[in-house]
Amino acid sequence: MAVCMGLLSCVAALTAWVVIADAKELSITTIKQEPYTMSKGSELEGYCIDLISELSRKLGFKYKLHLVKDNRYGSIDSSGNWNGMIGEVVRGEADLAVAPLTLTAVREQFVDMTTPFMQTGIGFILRKDVASEESTFSFLSPFSTEMWIGVLIAFLLTGLCIYLVGRISPTEWAEPDTDEHSFTLLHSFWYITGALTLQGAGPHPKALSGRVVSAIWWIFAVLLLACYFGNFHSMLHSNSKHISIKSFEDLANQDVIDYGTVEAGSTMLFFKNSNNPVYRRIYERMERKKSYVSSMEEGVRRTQEGNFAFIGEAVSLDLAVARYCKLARSQEVISMRAYSIAAPLGSPLVKNLTNAILQLSESGELTYLRDKWWASSCVSADGAHVSEALLPYDLRGLFLLLGLGLGVGLLLALLELLSRARHQAKDGKKSCCSVLTSELNQRFGSRGESTEQDSSDKSKA
Repeated sequence: MAVCMGLLSCVAALTAWVVIADAKELSITTIKQEPYTMSKGSELEGYCIDLISELSRKLGFKYKLHLVKDNRYGSIDSSGNWNGMIGEVVRGEADLAVAPLTLTAVREQFVDMTTPFMQTGIGFILRKDVASEESTFSFLSPFSTEMWIGVLIAFLLTGLCIYLVGRISPTEWAEPDTDEHSFTLLHSFWYITGALTLQGAGPHPKALSGRVVSAIWWIFAVLLLACYFGNFHSMLHSNSKHISIKSFEDLANQDVIDYGTVEAGSTMLFFKNSNNPVYRRIYERMERKKSYVSSMEEGVRRTQEGNFAFIGEAVSLDLAVARYCKLARSQEVISMRAYSIAAPLGSPLVKNLTNAILQLSESGELTYLRDKWWASSCVSADGAHVSEALLPYDLRGLFLLLGLGLGVGLLLALLELLSRARHQAKDGKKSCCSVLTSELNQRFGSRGESTEQDSSDKSKA
């Protein structure tokens, strides 16, 4: 007996009396498609391989695998002949077709099909840059939300640092009692805002510490703006015409990108036989442009290349999205359908396979197999980089440079003040700590206490 196997796994827990009477080895034909059936050296692996192995264990039969000759699932031509796996079952070349075979009324007329082992529907995939929704604030898109928060924090810290350096450094504010302080908190933020717009906002720092902080902030601002405009330009030109496609109606109402499905498959037949005007327009355009593909692999490849949307069954499209980061599947899923195992008309295996599928579903084995083979790896096949919003991690070196610059600036300002305090302490024969404390009090608002202390010192003298 031959079992034709392809996209999905159907596991049967059959009773002992189901063992084939002549006990001959089963010949299983399968179709190559990830993750259902894949080559691993000279052997095959995948969801369906695990499935047929489980069936063999439960039923107690031996089997051998071979690929379906024409690499098709099965459709009927104008003369009434079937091709693909359904054709092999109809002609007696296979006893079972284990694959992502859609349960349809036409197929049910020529073969017996078990209870469904997986539910799915029709959706479409396309590149994320086409699927992304246009926003009123798209000018913010070059940076992620986390990145904008990081820039805001950097702006606030730098403004505060400029303010502190201006207050601490004797070069900026030599005599707190008489001089006017240039770098107020408001002017500090105005100064660094001018740097972000590549415009100077005087007065400029005079002290070494202030110039260090200013220079580091200018470097940070210039590189940040370069990254912003570079990513913005990339996003702006990632697609010549910006459209947002979220549903089949959006797909039908645009003429920027082509779309298609597997030729002569059940998905194509759904659009061909549908009375829905939107689905009819989709079919008519596919027919007019002959935008069909010969296999799902071709459809996924054309979608990755851009300006193409591949229409197919959602469970298979989910796999493509899990493999390739640049793809996205539509949220809308239509024409809910199911995958089933096909057998010749009147086959005694159908009832027992149905019972086994239900047992596997109830035990969670089918869910386990799905999770195993649909695990996301999300690897770009060609290594191409898709323009995405920059994250703080992408510019971590720039933020680190700014942080070091602010730290060095504050340290230099403190060293300048410490040097002044040592000279004053030496001239006035006071302790360096008391002079330094007095200077800090004068520079950060405790002028009354400082004046009172100076008067006390003079009276004692």
